[in-house]
Formats: sequence, C-alpha cells, structure tokens
Amino acid sequence: MYSPTCRYVAVGNEPFLSSLNGTFLNVTLPALQNIQKALDEAGVGDTIKATVPLNADVYQSPKDTPVPSAGRFRPEISGLMTEIVQFLNQSGAPFTVNIYPYLSLYGNDDFPLDFAFFDGVSSPVVDGNIQYTNVFDANFDTLVSALTAAGVGGLPVIVGEVGWPTDGEKHATAAYAQRFYTGLFRKLASNAGTPLRPNQYIEIYLFSLIDEDVKSVDPGYFERHWGVMRYDGQPKYAMDPTGQGRNTALVGARGVEYLPRVWCVLNANAGNMSRLADNVGYACSNADCTSLSLGSTCNGMDPAGNASYAFNAYFQVQDQDEQACGFDGLAVRTRQDPSTGTCNFTIQLETTSAAAGRPTVLFTTALLVLVLAAMVTML
Repeated sequence: MYSPTCRYVAVGNEPFLSSLNGTFLNVTLPALQNIQKALDEAGVGDTIKATVPLNADVYQSPKDTPVPSAGRFRPEISGLMTEIVQFLNQSGAPFTVNIYPYLSLYGNDDFPLDFAFFDGVSSPVVDGNIQYTNVFDANFDTLVSALTAAGVGGLPVIVGEVGWPTDGEKHATAAYAQRFYTGLFRKLASNAGTPLRPNQYIEIYLFSLIDEDVKSVDPGYFERHWGVMRYDGQPKYAMDPTGQGRNTALVGARGVEYLPRVWCVLNANAGNMSRLADNVGYACSNADCTSLSLGSTCNGMDPAGNASYAFNAYFQVQDQDEQACGFDGLAVRTRQDPSTGTCNFTIQLETTSAAAGRPTVLFTTALLVLVLAAMVTML
C-alpha cells in the first residue's frame, strides 16, 4: 500500500500563497489533522508524518527591520500558522518550506547576484553578531525566528523544494544552476547548518528532475525549465551531489528512443508570408516556445529562426505527424538539424502516446508578442 521508505505525506502545496487570495485558509489545517489521524489509525503514524509544503512567503521580516532575527509569520495568517506549527510539533512532524534563491533574483535588478549563491559576498547582511552571506541561510533563519516567536523554536524544518531553472529568463541558465547546486551540495556535505541552527544537516529535496513543457508559465517562462535533466533524461551540466567538488555528470536515462531526425522549419521558398504571424502564434499556443523569450537560449535568432523553432516545436509535440508541418504552405520538413549555438531544436521521444491526447499549452500574450514582433520584417 505504501513504500517502506515513505516518511511524509504532503497535504496540499503552498496553499497560502498571497496570489491565492485565501482560497485554502479554512481547509488546510483540518485536512492536515485528518490525514495525520488516518495515518495513526492505519498504524503508521509513528513513522509517516503529514506536513504542509509552504512557500517562503508565509513569513517575512518587517520593512523597517529587514533581518532574519525579526522574522514573523505574515500578519493575516499568523494565527492560523501558529495553530499549524503547534499541531506539527505535537504530532512530531516537520515544517516543510520551499526556498528558491532564484526567485529572490528574478525580476529584481537591485538584488545582489552573488547573494543568491554560496560563494560569499563583499557586503553581507548584518544581523547583530551574525553575517549572512547568502539568501538561503537568511531565508531559512527568518523562518526559524518565526517559529521561535510562535513558541516552537525547536520544530524540525525540511526544505521540500529548492532548485534553479536553466531557461526562460536571463538568470535562468545552466551555468548559474551548476554554480548554485555546487554551493548547495558543498554546504550540505559540511553539515554547517545555518547561523541560527548551526552544525545541523538540512534535509532538502531538489526541484526538479526533468523539465515540464506544459507547466503553467504564469509565474514566469522559467517554470518549464527547473529540471537538472533535459526532457529526454540527459543531464544538463556536471553535478556532484556528494558535495566533494568532483566534476562528475549525473547518469542519464538509458535506452532512450527518439523519433527520426526530421525537423519542421520555415519554407524559404514560400511566396506569401501574410499568414506567418498567425501560424507562429498557433504553433506556440500548442507547443512550448519559452526558449524564444528574452534572455533565453533561443533568443536572438532572426525572424526565420523564430518561425522555424515554433513550427518544429509544434511538429514534434504532434509526434512528427506529416500534417503538422503544413502551416499554410509556410513550413517544410528537413533532415538538416537547424539547431544553432545554444538553441536546440528538439526531436520528440518515441512514445505510444497519440498526438490527439496531448494537452493544449496555453501561450501567454506577452511572449507571443515578443515572438511575433520579429515576424513583422518578413511580411
């Protein structure tokens, strides 16, 4: 019924995000209590604990005292959070938090780049006698302070999600991801803990294993690129989870089968380009074109390259169906790989899934405008 290595049951995921406008405020604690009760009644409650993975926005420091020691739960959910952490403490379950240093950097040009990593900074955050040199420690200890203020300062904390994306935004790169993980694994291997919880191992779960090409991009185009491996299970960069600093690669998936090496690209001989923008828009509304966004791996191609990328993305999603490379006569199939520089034109995996069963990808207007703007010069 369950794996003998199962330790936790996650009840919801980030239910108190500010953007959710309180949707789950009244149901999360009862659900947590019911799940733990069910585990207890099943005879596994001593070894399997119910917990609620929460976003780091459930706690904060006041603007006039922006240091970890001033950390408190958000005022509007403080009472509820106190009830939840007291229940977790009573049941022997940990507090689960998702910490993303990348998100501190994303969209904030004033955030110091080096503070998102573990290499040290020239201007640390000073909190009394403590100097914080990275945002992970500062974030973690802000939570510790909030727990202490709620009367459960010793409650165990696990990090349910942590990671760094590799595409979709200027800071979402493989190089930065490798730098982040190298520092993170070195920190974990040292059992250094954080200033408020020193000399402790921190239990951490990485997000994520593989990219997700139909994930919502509402938070940002990087959302589809959190994987440490590509869509085909091949590692994106060297990684040493032991934290010993070895330049080793993860073992990629074996026996991966691909469809034939055929791509769908813009037909350079097509005469009438008046329908090009509409067709690119259609392709990107039903496939993943986030790599074309500003600062991404395929950003900077010429208009023909943008169109070819969009056409091929749709063609591959449709399992290379011959009819999926028409686009009003604007596209043509080719066996010549159109990939250039950092931009990879993918080949679909050999699967048994029918193209008709694939979900429709919602392509945001902002990114569509970026892609289509380059089409104007071709009309």
